[in-house]
Amino acid sequence: MAATSLWHIKGNLGDLIAYVENPEKTIPKGTEDFFNVFSYIQNPQKTADGSFVTSINCLKQTVLRQMILTKQRYGKEDKYIAWHGYQSFKPGEVTPERCHEIGVKLAQEMWGDRFQVIVTTHLDKGHLHNHFCFNSVSFKDGKKYNYSKAERQRLRDTSDRLCLEYGLSVIEHGRKAPSRPVWLDEQSGKPTRYNIYRADVREAVNGSRTVEMMEKYLRRKGYLTDFTGKHWKIRLPQYQHFTRLDTLDERWTPENIGRSLGTRASFGNKRPTVNFAPELPEELRVYVPFQRTSHIYRLFLYWEYQLGILPKGTTYQPTSPFMKEELRKLDTITAQVDYLAKNRIETLEDLLSARKTIQSELDTLTAQRTKLQNKIRRASPAEKELLRGKKQVSTPI
Repeated sequence: MAATSLWHIKGNLGDLIAYVENPEKTIPKGTEDFFNVFSYIQNPQKTADGSFVTSINCLKQTVLRQMILTKQRYGKEDKYIAWHGYQSFKPGEVTPERCHEIGVKLAQEMWGDRFQVIVTTHLDKGHLHNHFCFNSVSFKDGKKYNYSKAERQRLRDTSDRLCLEYGLSVIEHGRKAPSRPVWLDEQSGKPTRYNIYRADVREAVNGSRTVEMMEKYLRRKGYLTDFTGKHWKIRLPQYQHFTRLDTLDERWTPENIGRSLGTRASFGNKRPTVNFAPELPEELRVYVPFQRTSHIYRLFLYWEYQLGILPKGTTYQPTSPFMKEELRKLDTITAQVDYLAKNRIETLEDLLSARKTIQSELDTLTAQRTKLQNKIRRASPAEKELLRGKKQVSTPI
């Protein structure tokens, strides 16, 4: 099984040329992504000292210069200057050699007839994955690469076909992954929109006897529901698009939900409970709901209720998703207020002064990190370990 993705890198070719002609200069502002990609994908620690690095239509030692010459030849030196993508495999499913072989074949079929490409295989993670970086301008006709929906599908289809040829699994029902900030929040258990959805749907499934009761439960919590068709969907009114239940959890198909309903049902099947007052004698705590009682006992319970011994106003009110989101905003505001109190910031001038100090420290650390990054590129293997340690210390938090 292999997942694929591709995205563009912006920059200015004039800055790239200035950098290549004078390597002592720091990385030009606005082109950091371009240089970071080349430094990252060819990292010897990730690629077994360069054993899994292959170039197509160029030499890997001079790939940057060759890409620049191609752009100059056709006069296309701005906007998108390169494309960066990956092909990631399931842990334990493929060897490094096979992974790199598949990656090179994929690059050859996708871009090898028109573009200069460099392919690397990274071994530093639990899942082996290939990286692709290729020129945005074709050396053959000078046309720029257009990553359309059809091209995205072709990339996935080609990758799946190669996986099948090598006896590997493929993703049957792919779906768009959440953005990285959302994914990190979900992994850490923060109350993102989707985590709130999951908690409420799980509560509705566990507490309802029928589909109608489950849908009613979610509507009472403020959701708009669509339980028609083979994919059930929900959304909150402030969002434009519905979210499928089987996207939140692949087990939440209509068939599986139907089998799960009623096993531990409470909503629509819950008997009322009575919380007795602490001072009520033990021998009087004998009220059993839904059982016929004598007239005298019913009168006794009536007066207990009127006197306030039995609880009043126990109508169930589910927590609204709107309230959960407002609480999340309140947590953010609370953190900001705590920061202001901790640093004794009382006026706007104090806040701007603190911001200026932090920005100055950040600029200093960023400059140090950039210089170290440049030194790492030109250092010997023995010096790189020491420089990387210094780089970690100077990395802005």
